[in-house]
Amino acid sequence: MMDQLIERFPAQLTEALEIGENATIKAHTQEINKVYVAGMGGSGIGANFVAEFIVEECKLPYIIGKGYDSPAFVDKNTLYIASSYSGNTEETLSALAQVADSGAKIVCISGGGKLIALAKERAYDYIQMPGDWPSPRACLGYSLVQQLYVLYKLNIIGRTTIDQIKSSIDLIKYDQDEIKNKAEKIAALIKGKIPVIYTSDRMEAVAVRFRQQINENSKFLAWHHVIPEMNHNELVGWKDVYDNIAVIYFRNKDDFRRNAVRMDINKEVISKYCDSIIEIYSKGQSLVEKSMYFVHLGDWVSWYLAELRGVDALEVNVIDHLKGELAKLG
Repeated sequence: MMDQLIERFPAQLTEALEIGENATIKAHTQEINKVYVAGMGGSGIGANFVAEFIVEECKLPYIIGKGYDSPAFVDKNTLYIASSYSGNTEETLSALAQVADSGAKIVCISGGGKLIALAKERAYDYIQMPGDWPSPRACLGYSLVQQLYVLYKLNIIGRTTIDQIKSSIDLIKYDQDEIKNKAEKIAALIKGKIPVIYTSDRMEAVAVRFRQQINENSKFLAWHHVIPEMNHNELVGWKDVYDNIAVIYFRNKDDFRRNAVRMDINKEVISKYCDSIIEIYSKGQSLVEKSMYFVHLGDWVSWYLAELRGVDALEVNVIDHLKGELAKLG
């Protein structure tokens, strides 16, 4: 089932673009001078990508919250985006409730549930995604693209990033077989080892997404860090031989030169303590295209690894158990 959802990623992006084009977002009555996005897990990761995609264009602070609370700075000059695929994510609903009287421009992005009901009740703008997908993490395309359209329709960004999403679709659609073959080989290489994921700071969302997919789809632990920050701390931790770790570098041929050199030095240092090092280079021209390529490749790696481990990539029973126990508290 999860493999079918991953296979549909290009089609999902296409559908998400259509939804975004037809969405109506009313202009705010006040000047917007900051953006705050509330979202958890598979519903929140889209904001991480948006933050990286718009950093060279957006003139406003773009802040992401992943918890029960909203910051005190949310006011009438804030664009507040609440993202929850199910519409029932308790952290996001709690955070949103705290800003109900702030005067902020509130936009909800969801497949239904309490969030859409609340948006209708309080006359918030909202974009409703198809609500019949069985897993929020399989809906990255929907949430990511709708956030871009909210920013675009409020004149915070132009169309460039949206157009780059369009070109990403062709890239991953026509490279599908090659991506799957590469993913299967990578999964075989990291089976039985803890993936340690490194990339540049401009692509941390890729590393976070891959880590989360290994966690949820492959039912395995992983961790990530970014360069150059890890050169100031984690690199020192490589002082022992580890035969249960596989280091994965997500790289671009046009990485910032000093970061590229840092990665080469990192690899030289780490190779003394770990004999499983994998370098993966992106395809595409823009950061958006490269990121979407890595997302699709990483999703397939997580599925093939789940197959090798004999686990169901779709089920998240422990999360369901956690939510059930929390529900007992009221």
